[in-house]
This record gives sequence, C-alpha cells and structure tokens, in this order.
Amino acid sequence: MSKPTGTVKLETNELQIKKIGNSLGLILPKELLARLRLKEGDVLHLVEQPERGMKLTPYDPKHAKAMEIARRAFRTYADTFKALAK
Repeated sequence: MSKPTGTVKLETNELQIKKIGNSLGLILPKELLARLRLKEGDVLHLVEQPERGMKLTPYDPKHAKAMEIARRAFRTYADTFKALAK
C-alpha cells in the first residue's frame, strides 16, 4: 500500500488548552508536527494578527525584518563592502 502524499488532513482544527504540570499548554497532534517538521524543543513565535487572530511560526519575524534591512544595506552599499573586503 502506498503512502499518501500532499497535505495531511487533521481530524479537527481545534486545539484544547490542557493542564501540564503546574502550567497550561496545547497538545499538537503528531500529524501536524510531522507536516510542520517540528520536534520537541523547537521554538515557535507568536505573531498577533488583526481581529484577535494569532499565528504560530518557527520563524522569528523580528529576525526576518532585521535580515531584510541588512540585505537592503548590502545591495545599496555593495561597492563599499567589496572595497572594505580587500
């Protein structure tokens, strides 16, 4: 029997907040973890969206913005950086 390809269909798109020790947490289904290539210890960043929305992402939006600023500076001053590298 061949393994299905493409996106994984989750049974539900709801996550329940549960008590874990003295804290509260979300349990992510293993199918979702596999699809997102996440494992124990990975860090997710919470980005607030308009209208009470939230986005969880493994990518740090602050780091991404800083990298875009750096890329723009490297493009703008490419000749200067080449001269300094000599």
